[in-house]
Amino acid sequence: MTRKQENNADQLKRGDKKDGDTYPAAPASSSTGERDAGPVPPEVYTPAEAAELLKVPESWLRKKAAQRAVPCTFLGKHLRFSAEDLHRIVREATRDPVTSRGAPPHRTE
Repeated sequence: MTRKQENNADQLKRGDKKDGDTYPAAPASSSTGERDAGPVPPEVYTPAEAAELLKVPESWLRKKAAQRAVPCTFLGKHLRFSAEDLHRIVREATRDPVTSRGAPPHRTE
């Protein structure tokens, strides 16, 4: 190996750039310093938080969840509600307005 080749090899080992060489830039770290850990888990709400968002008593929500009458999620033994669970609760609770059911027509004399 010639002296010039040795010098170039030493520069490359140390990370020095040889004229005309370009190296890809190192990946930029995120501004928050977090690693890319894959998809973000969905946000879940405690029964108290979910009841507050739905404007219902927490006891009502817990009772319905225990009866499996509303969608919910159990993380181990902990009851939680996802945003999708809350949307489904509202969607499934939607009812048509009550109208008079076959009441006789109003009489006018």
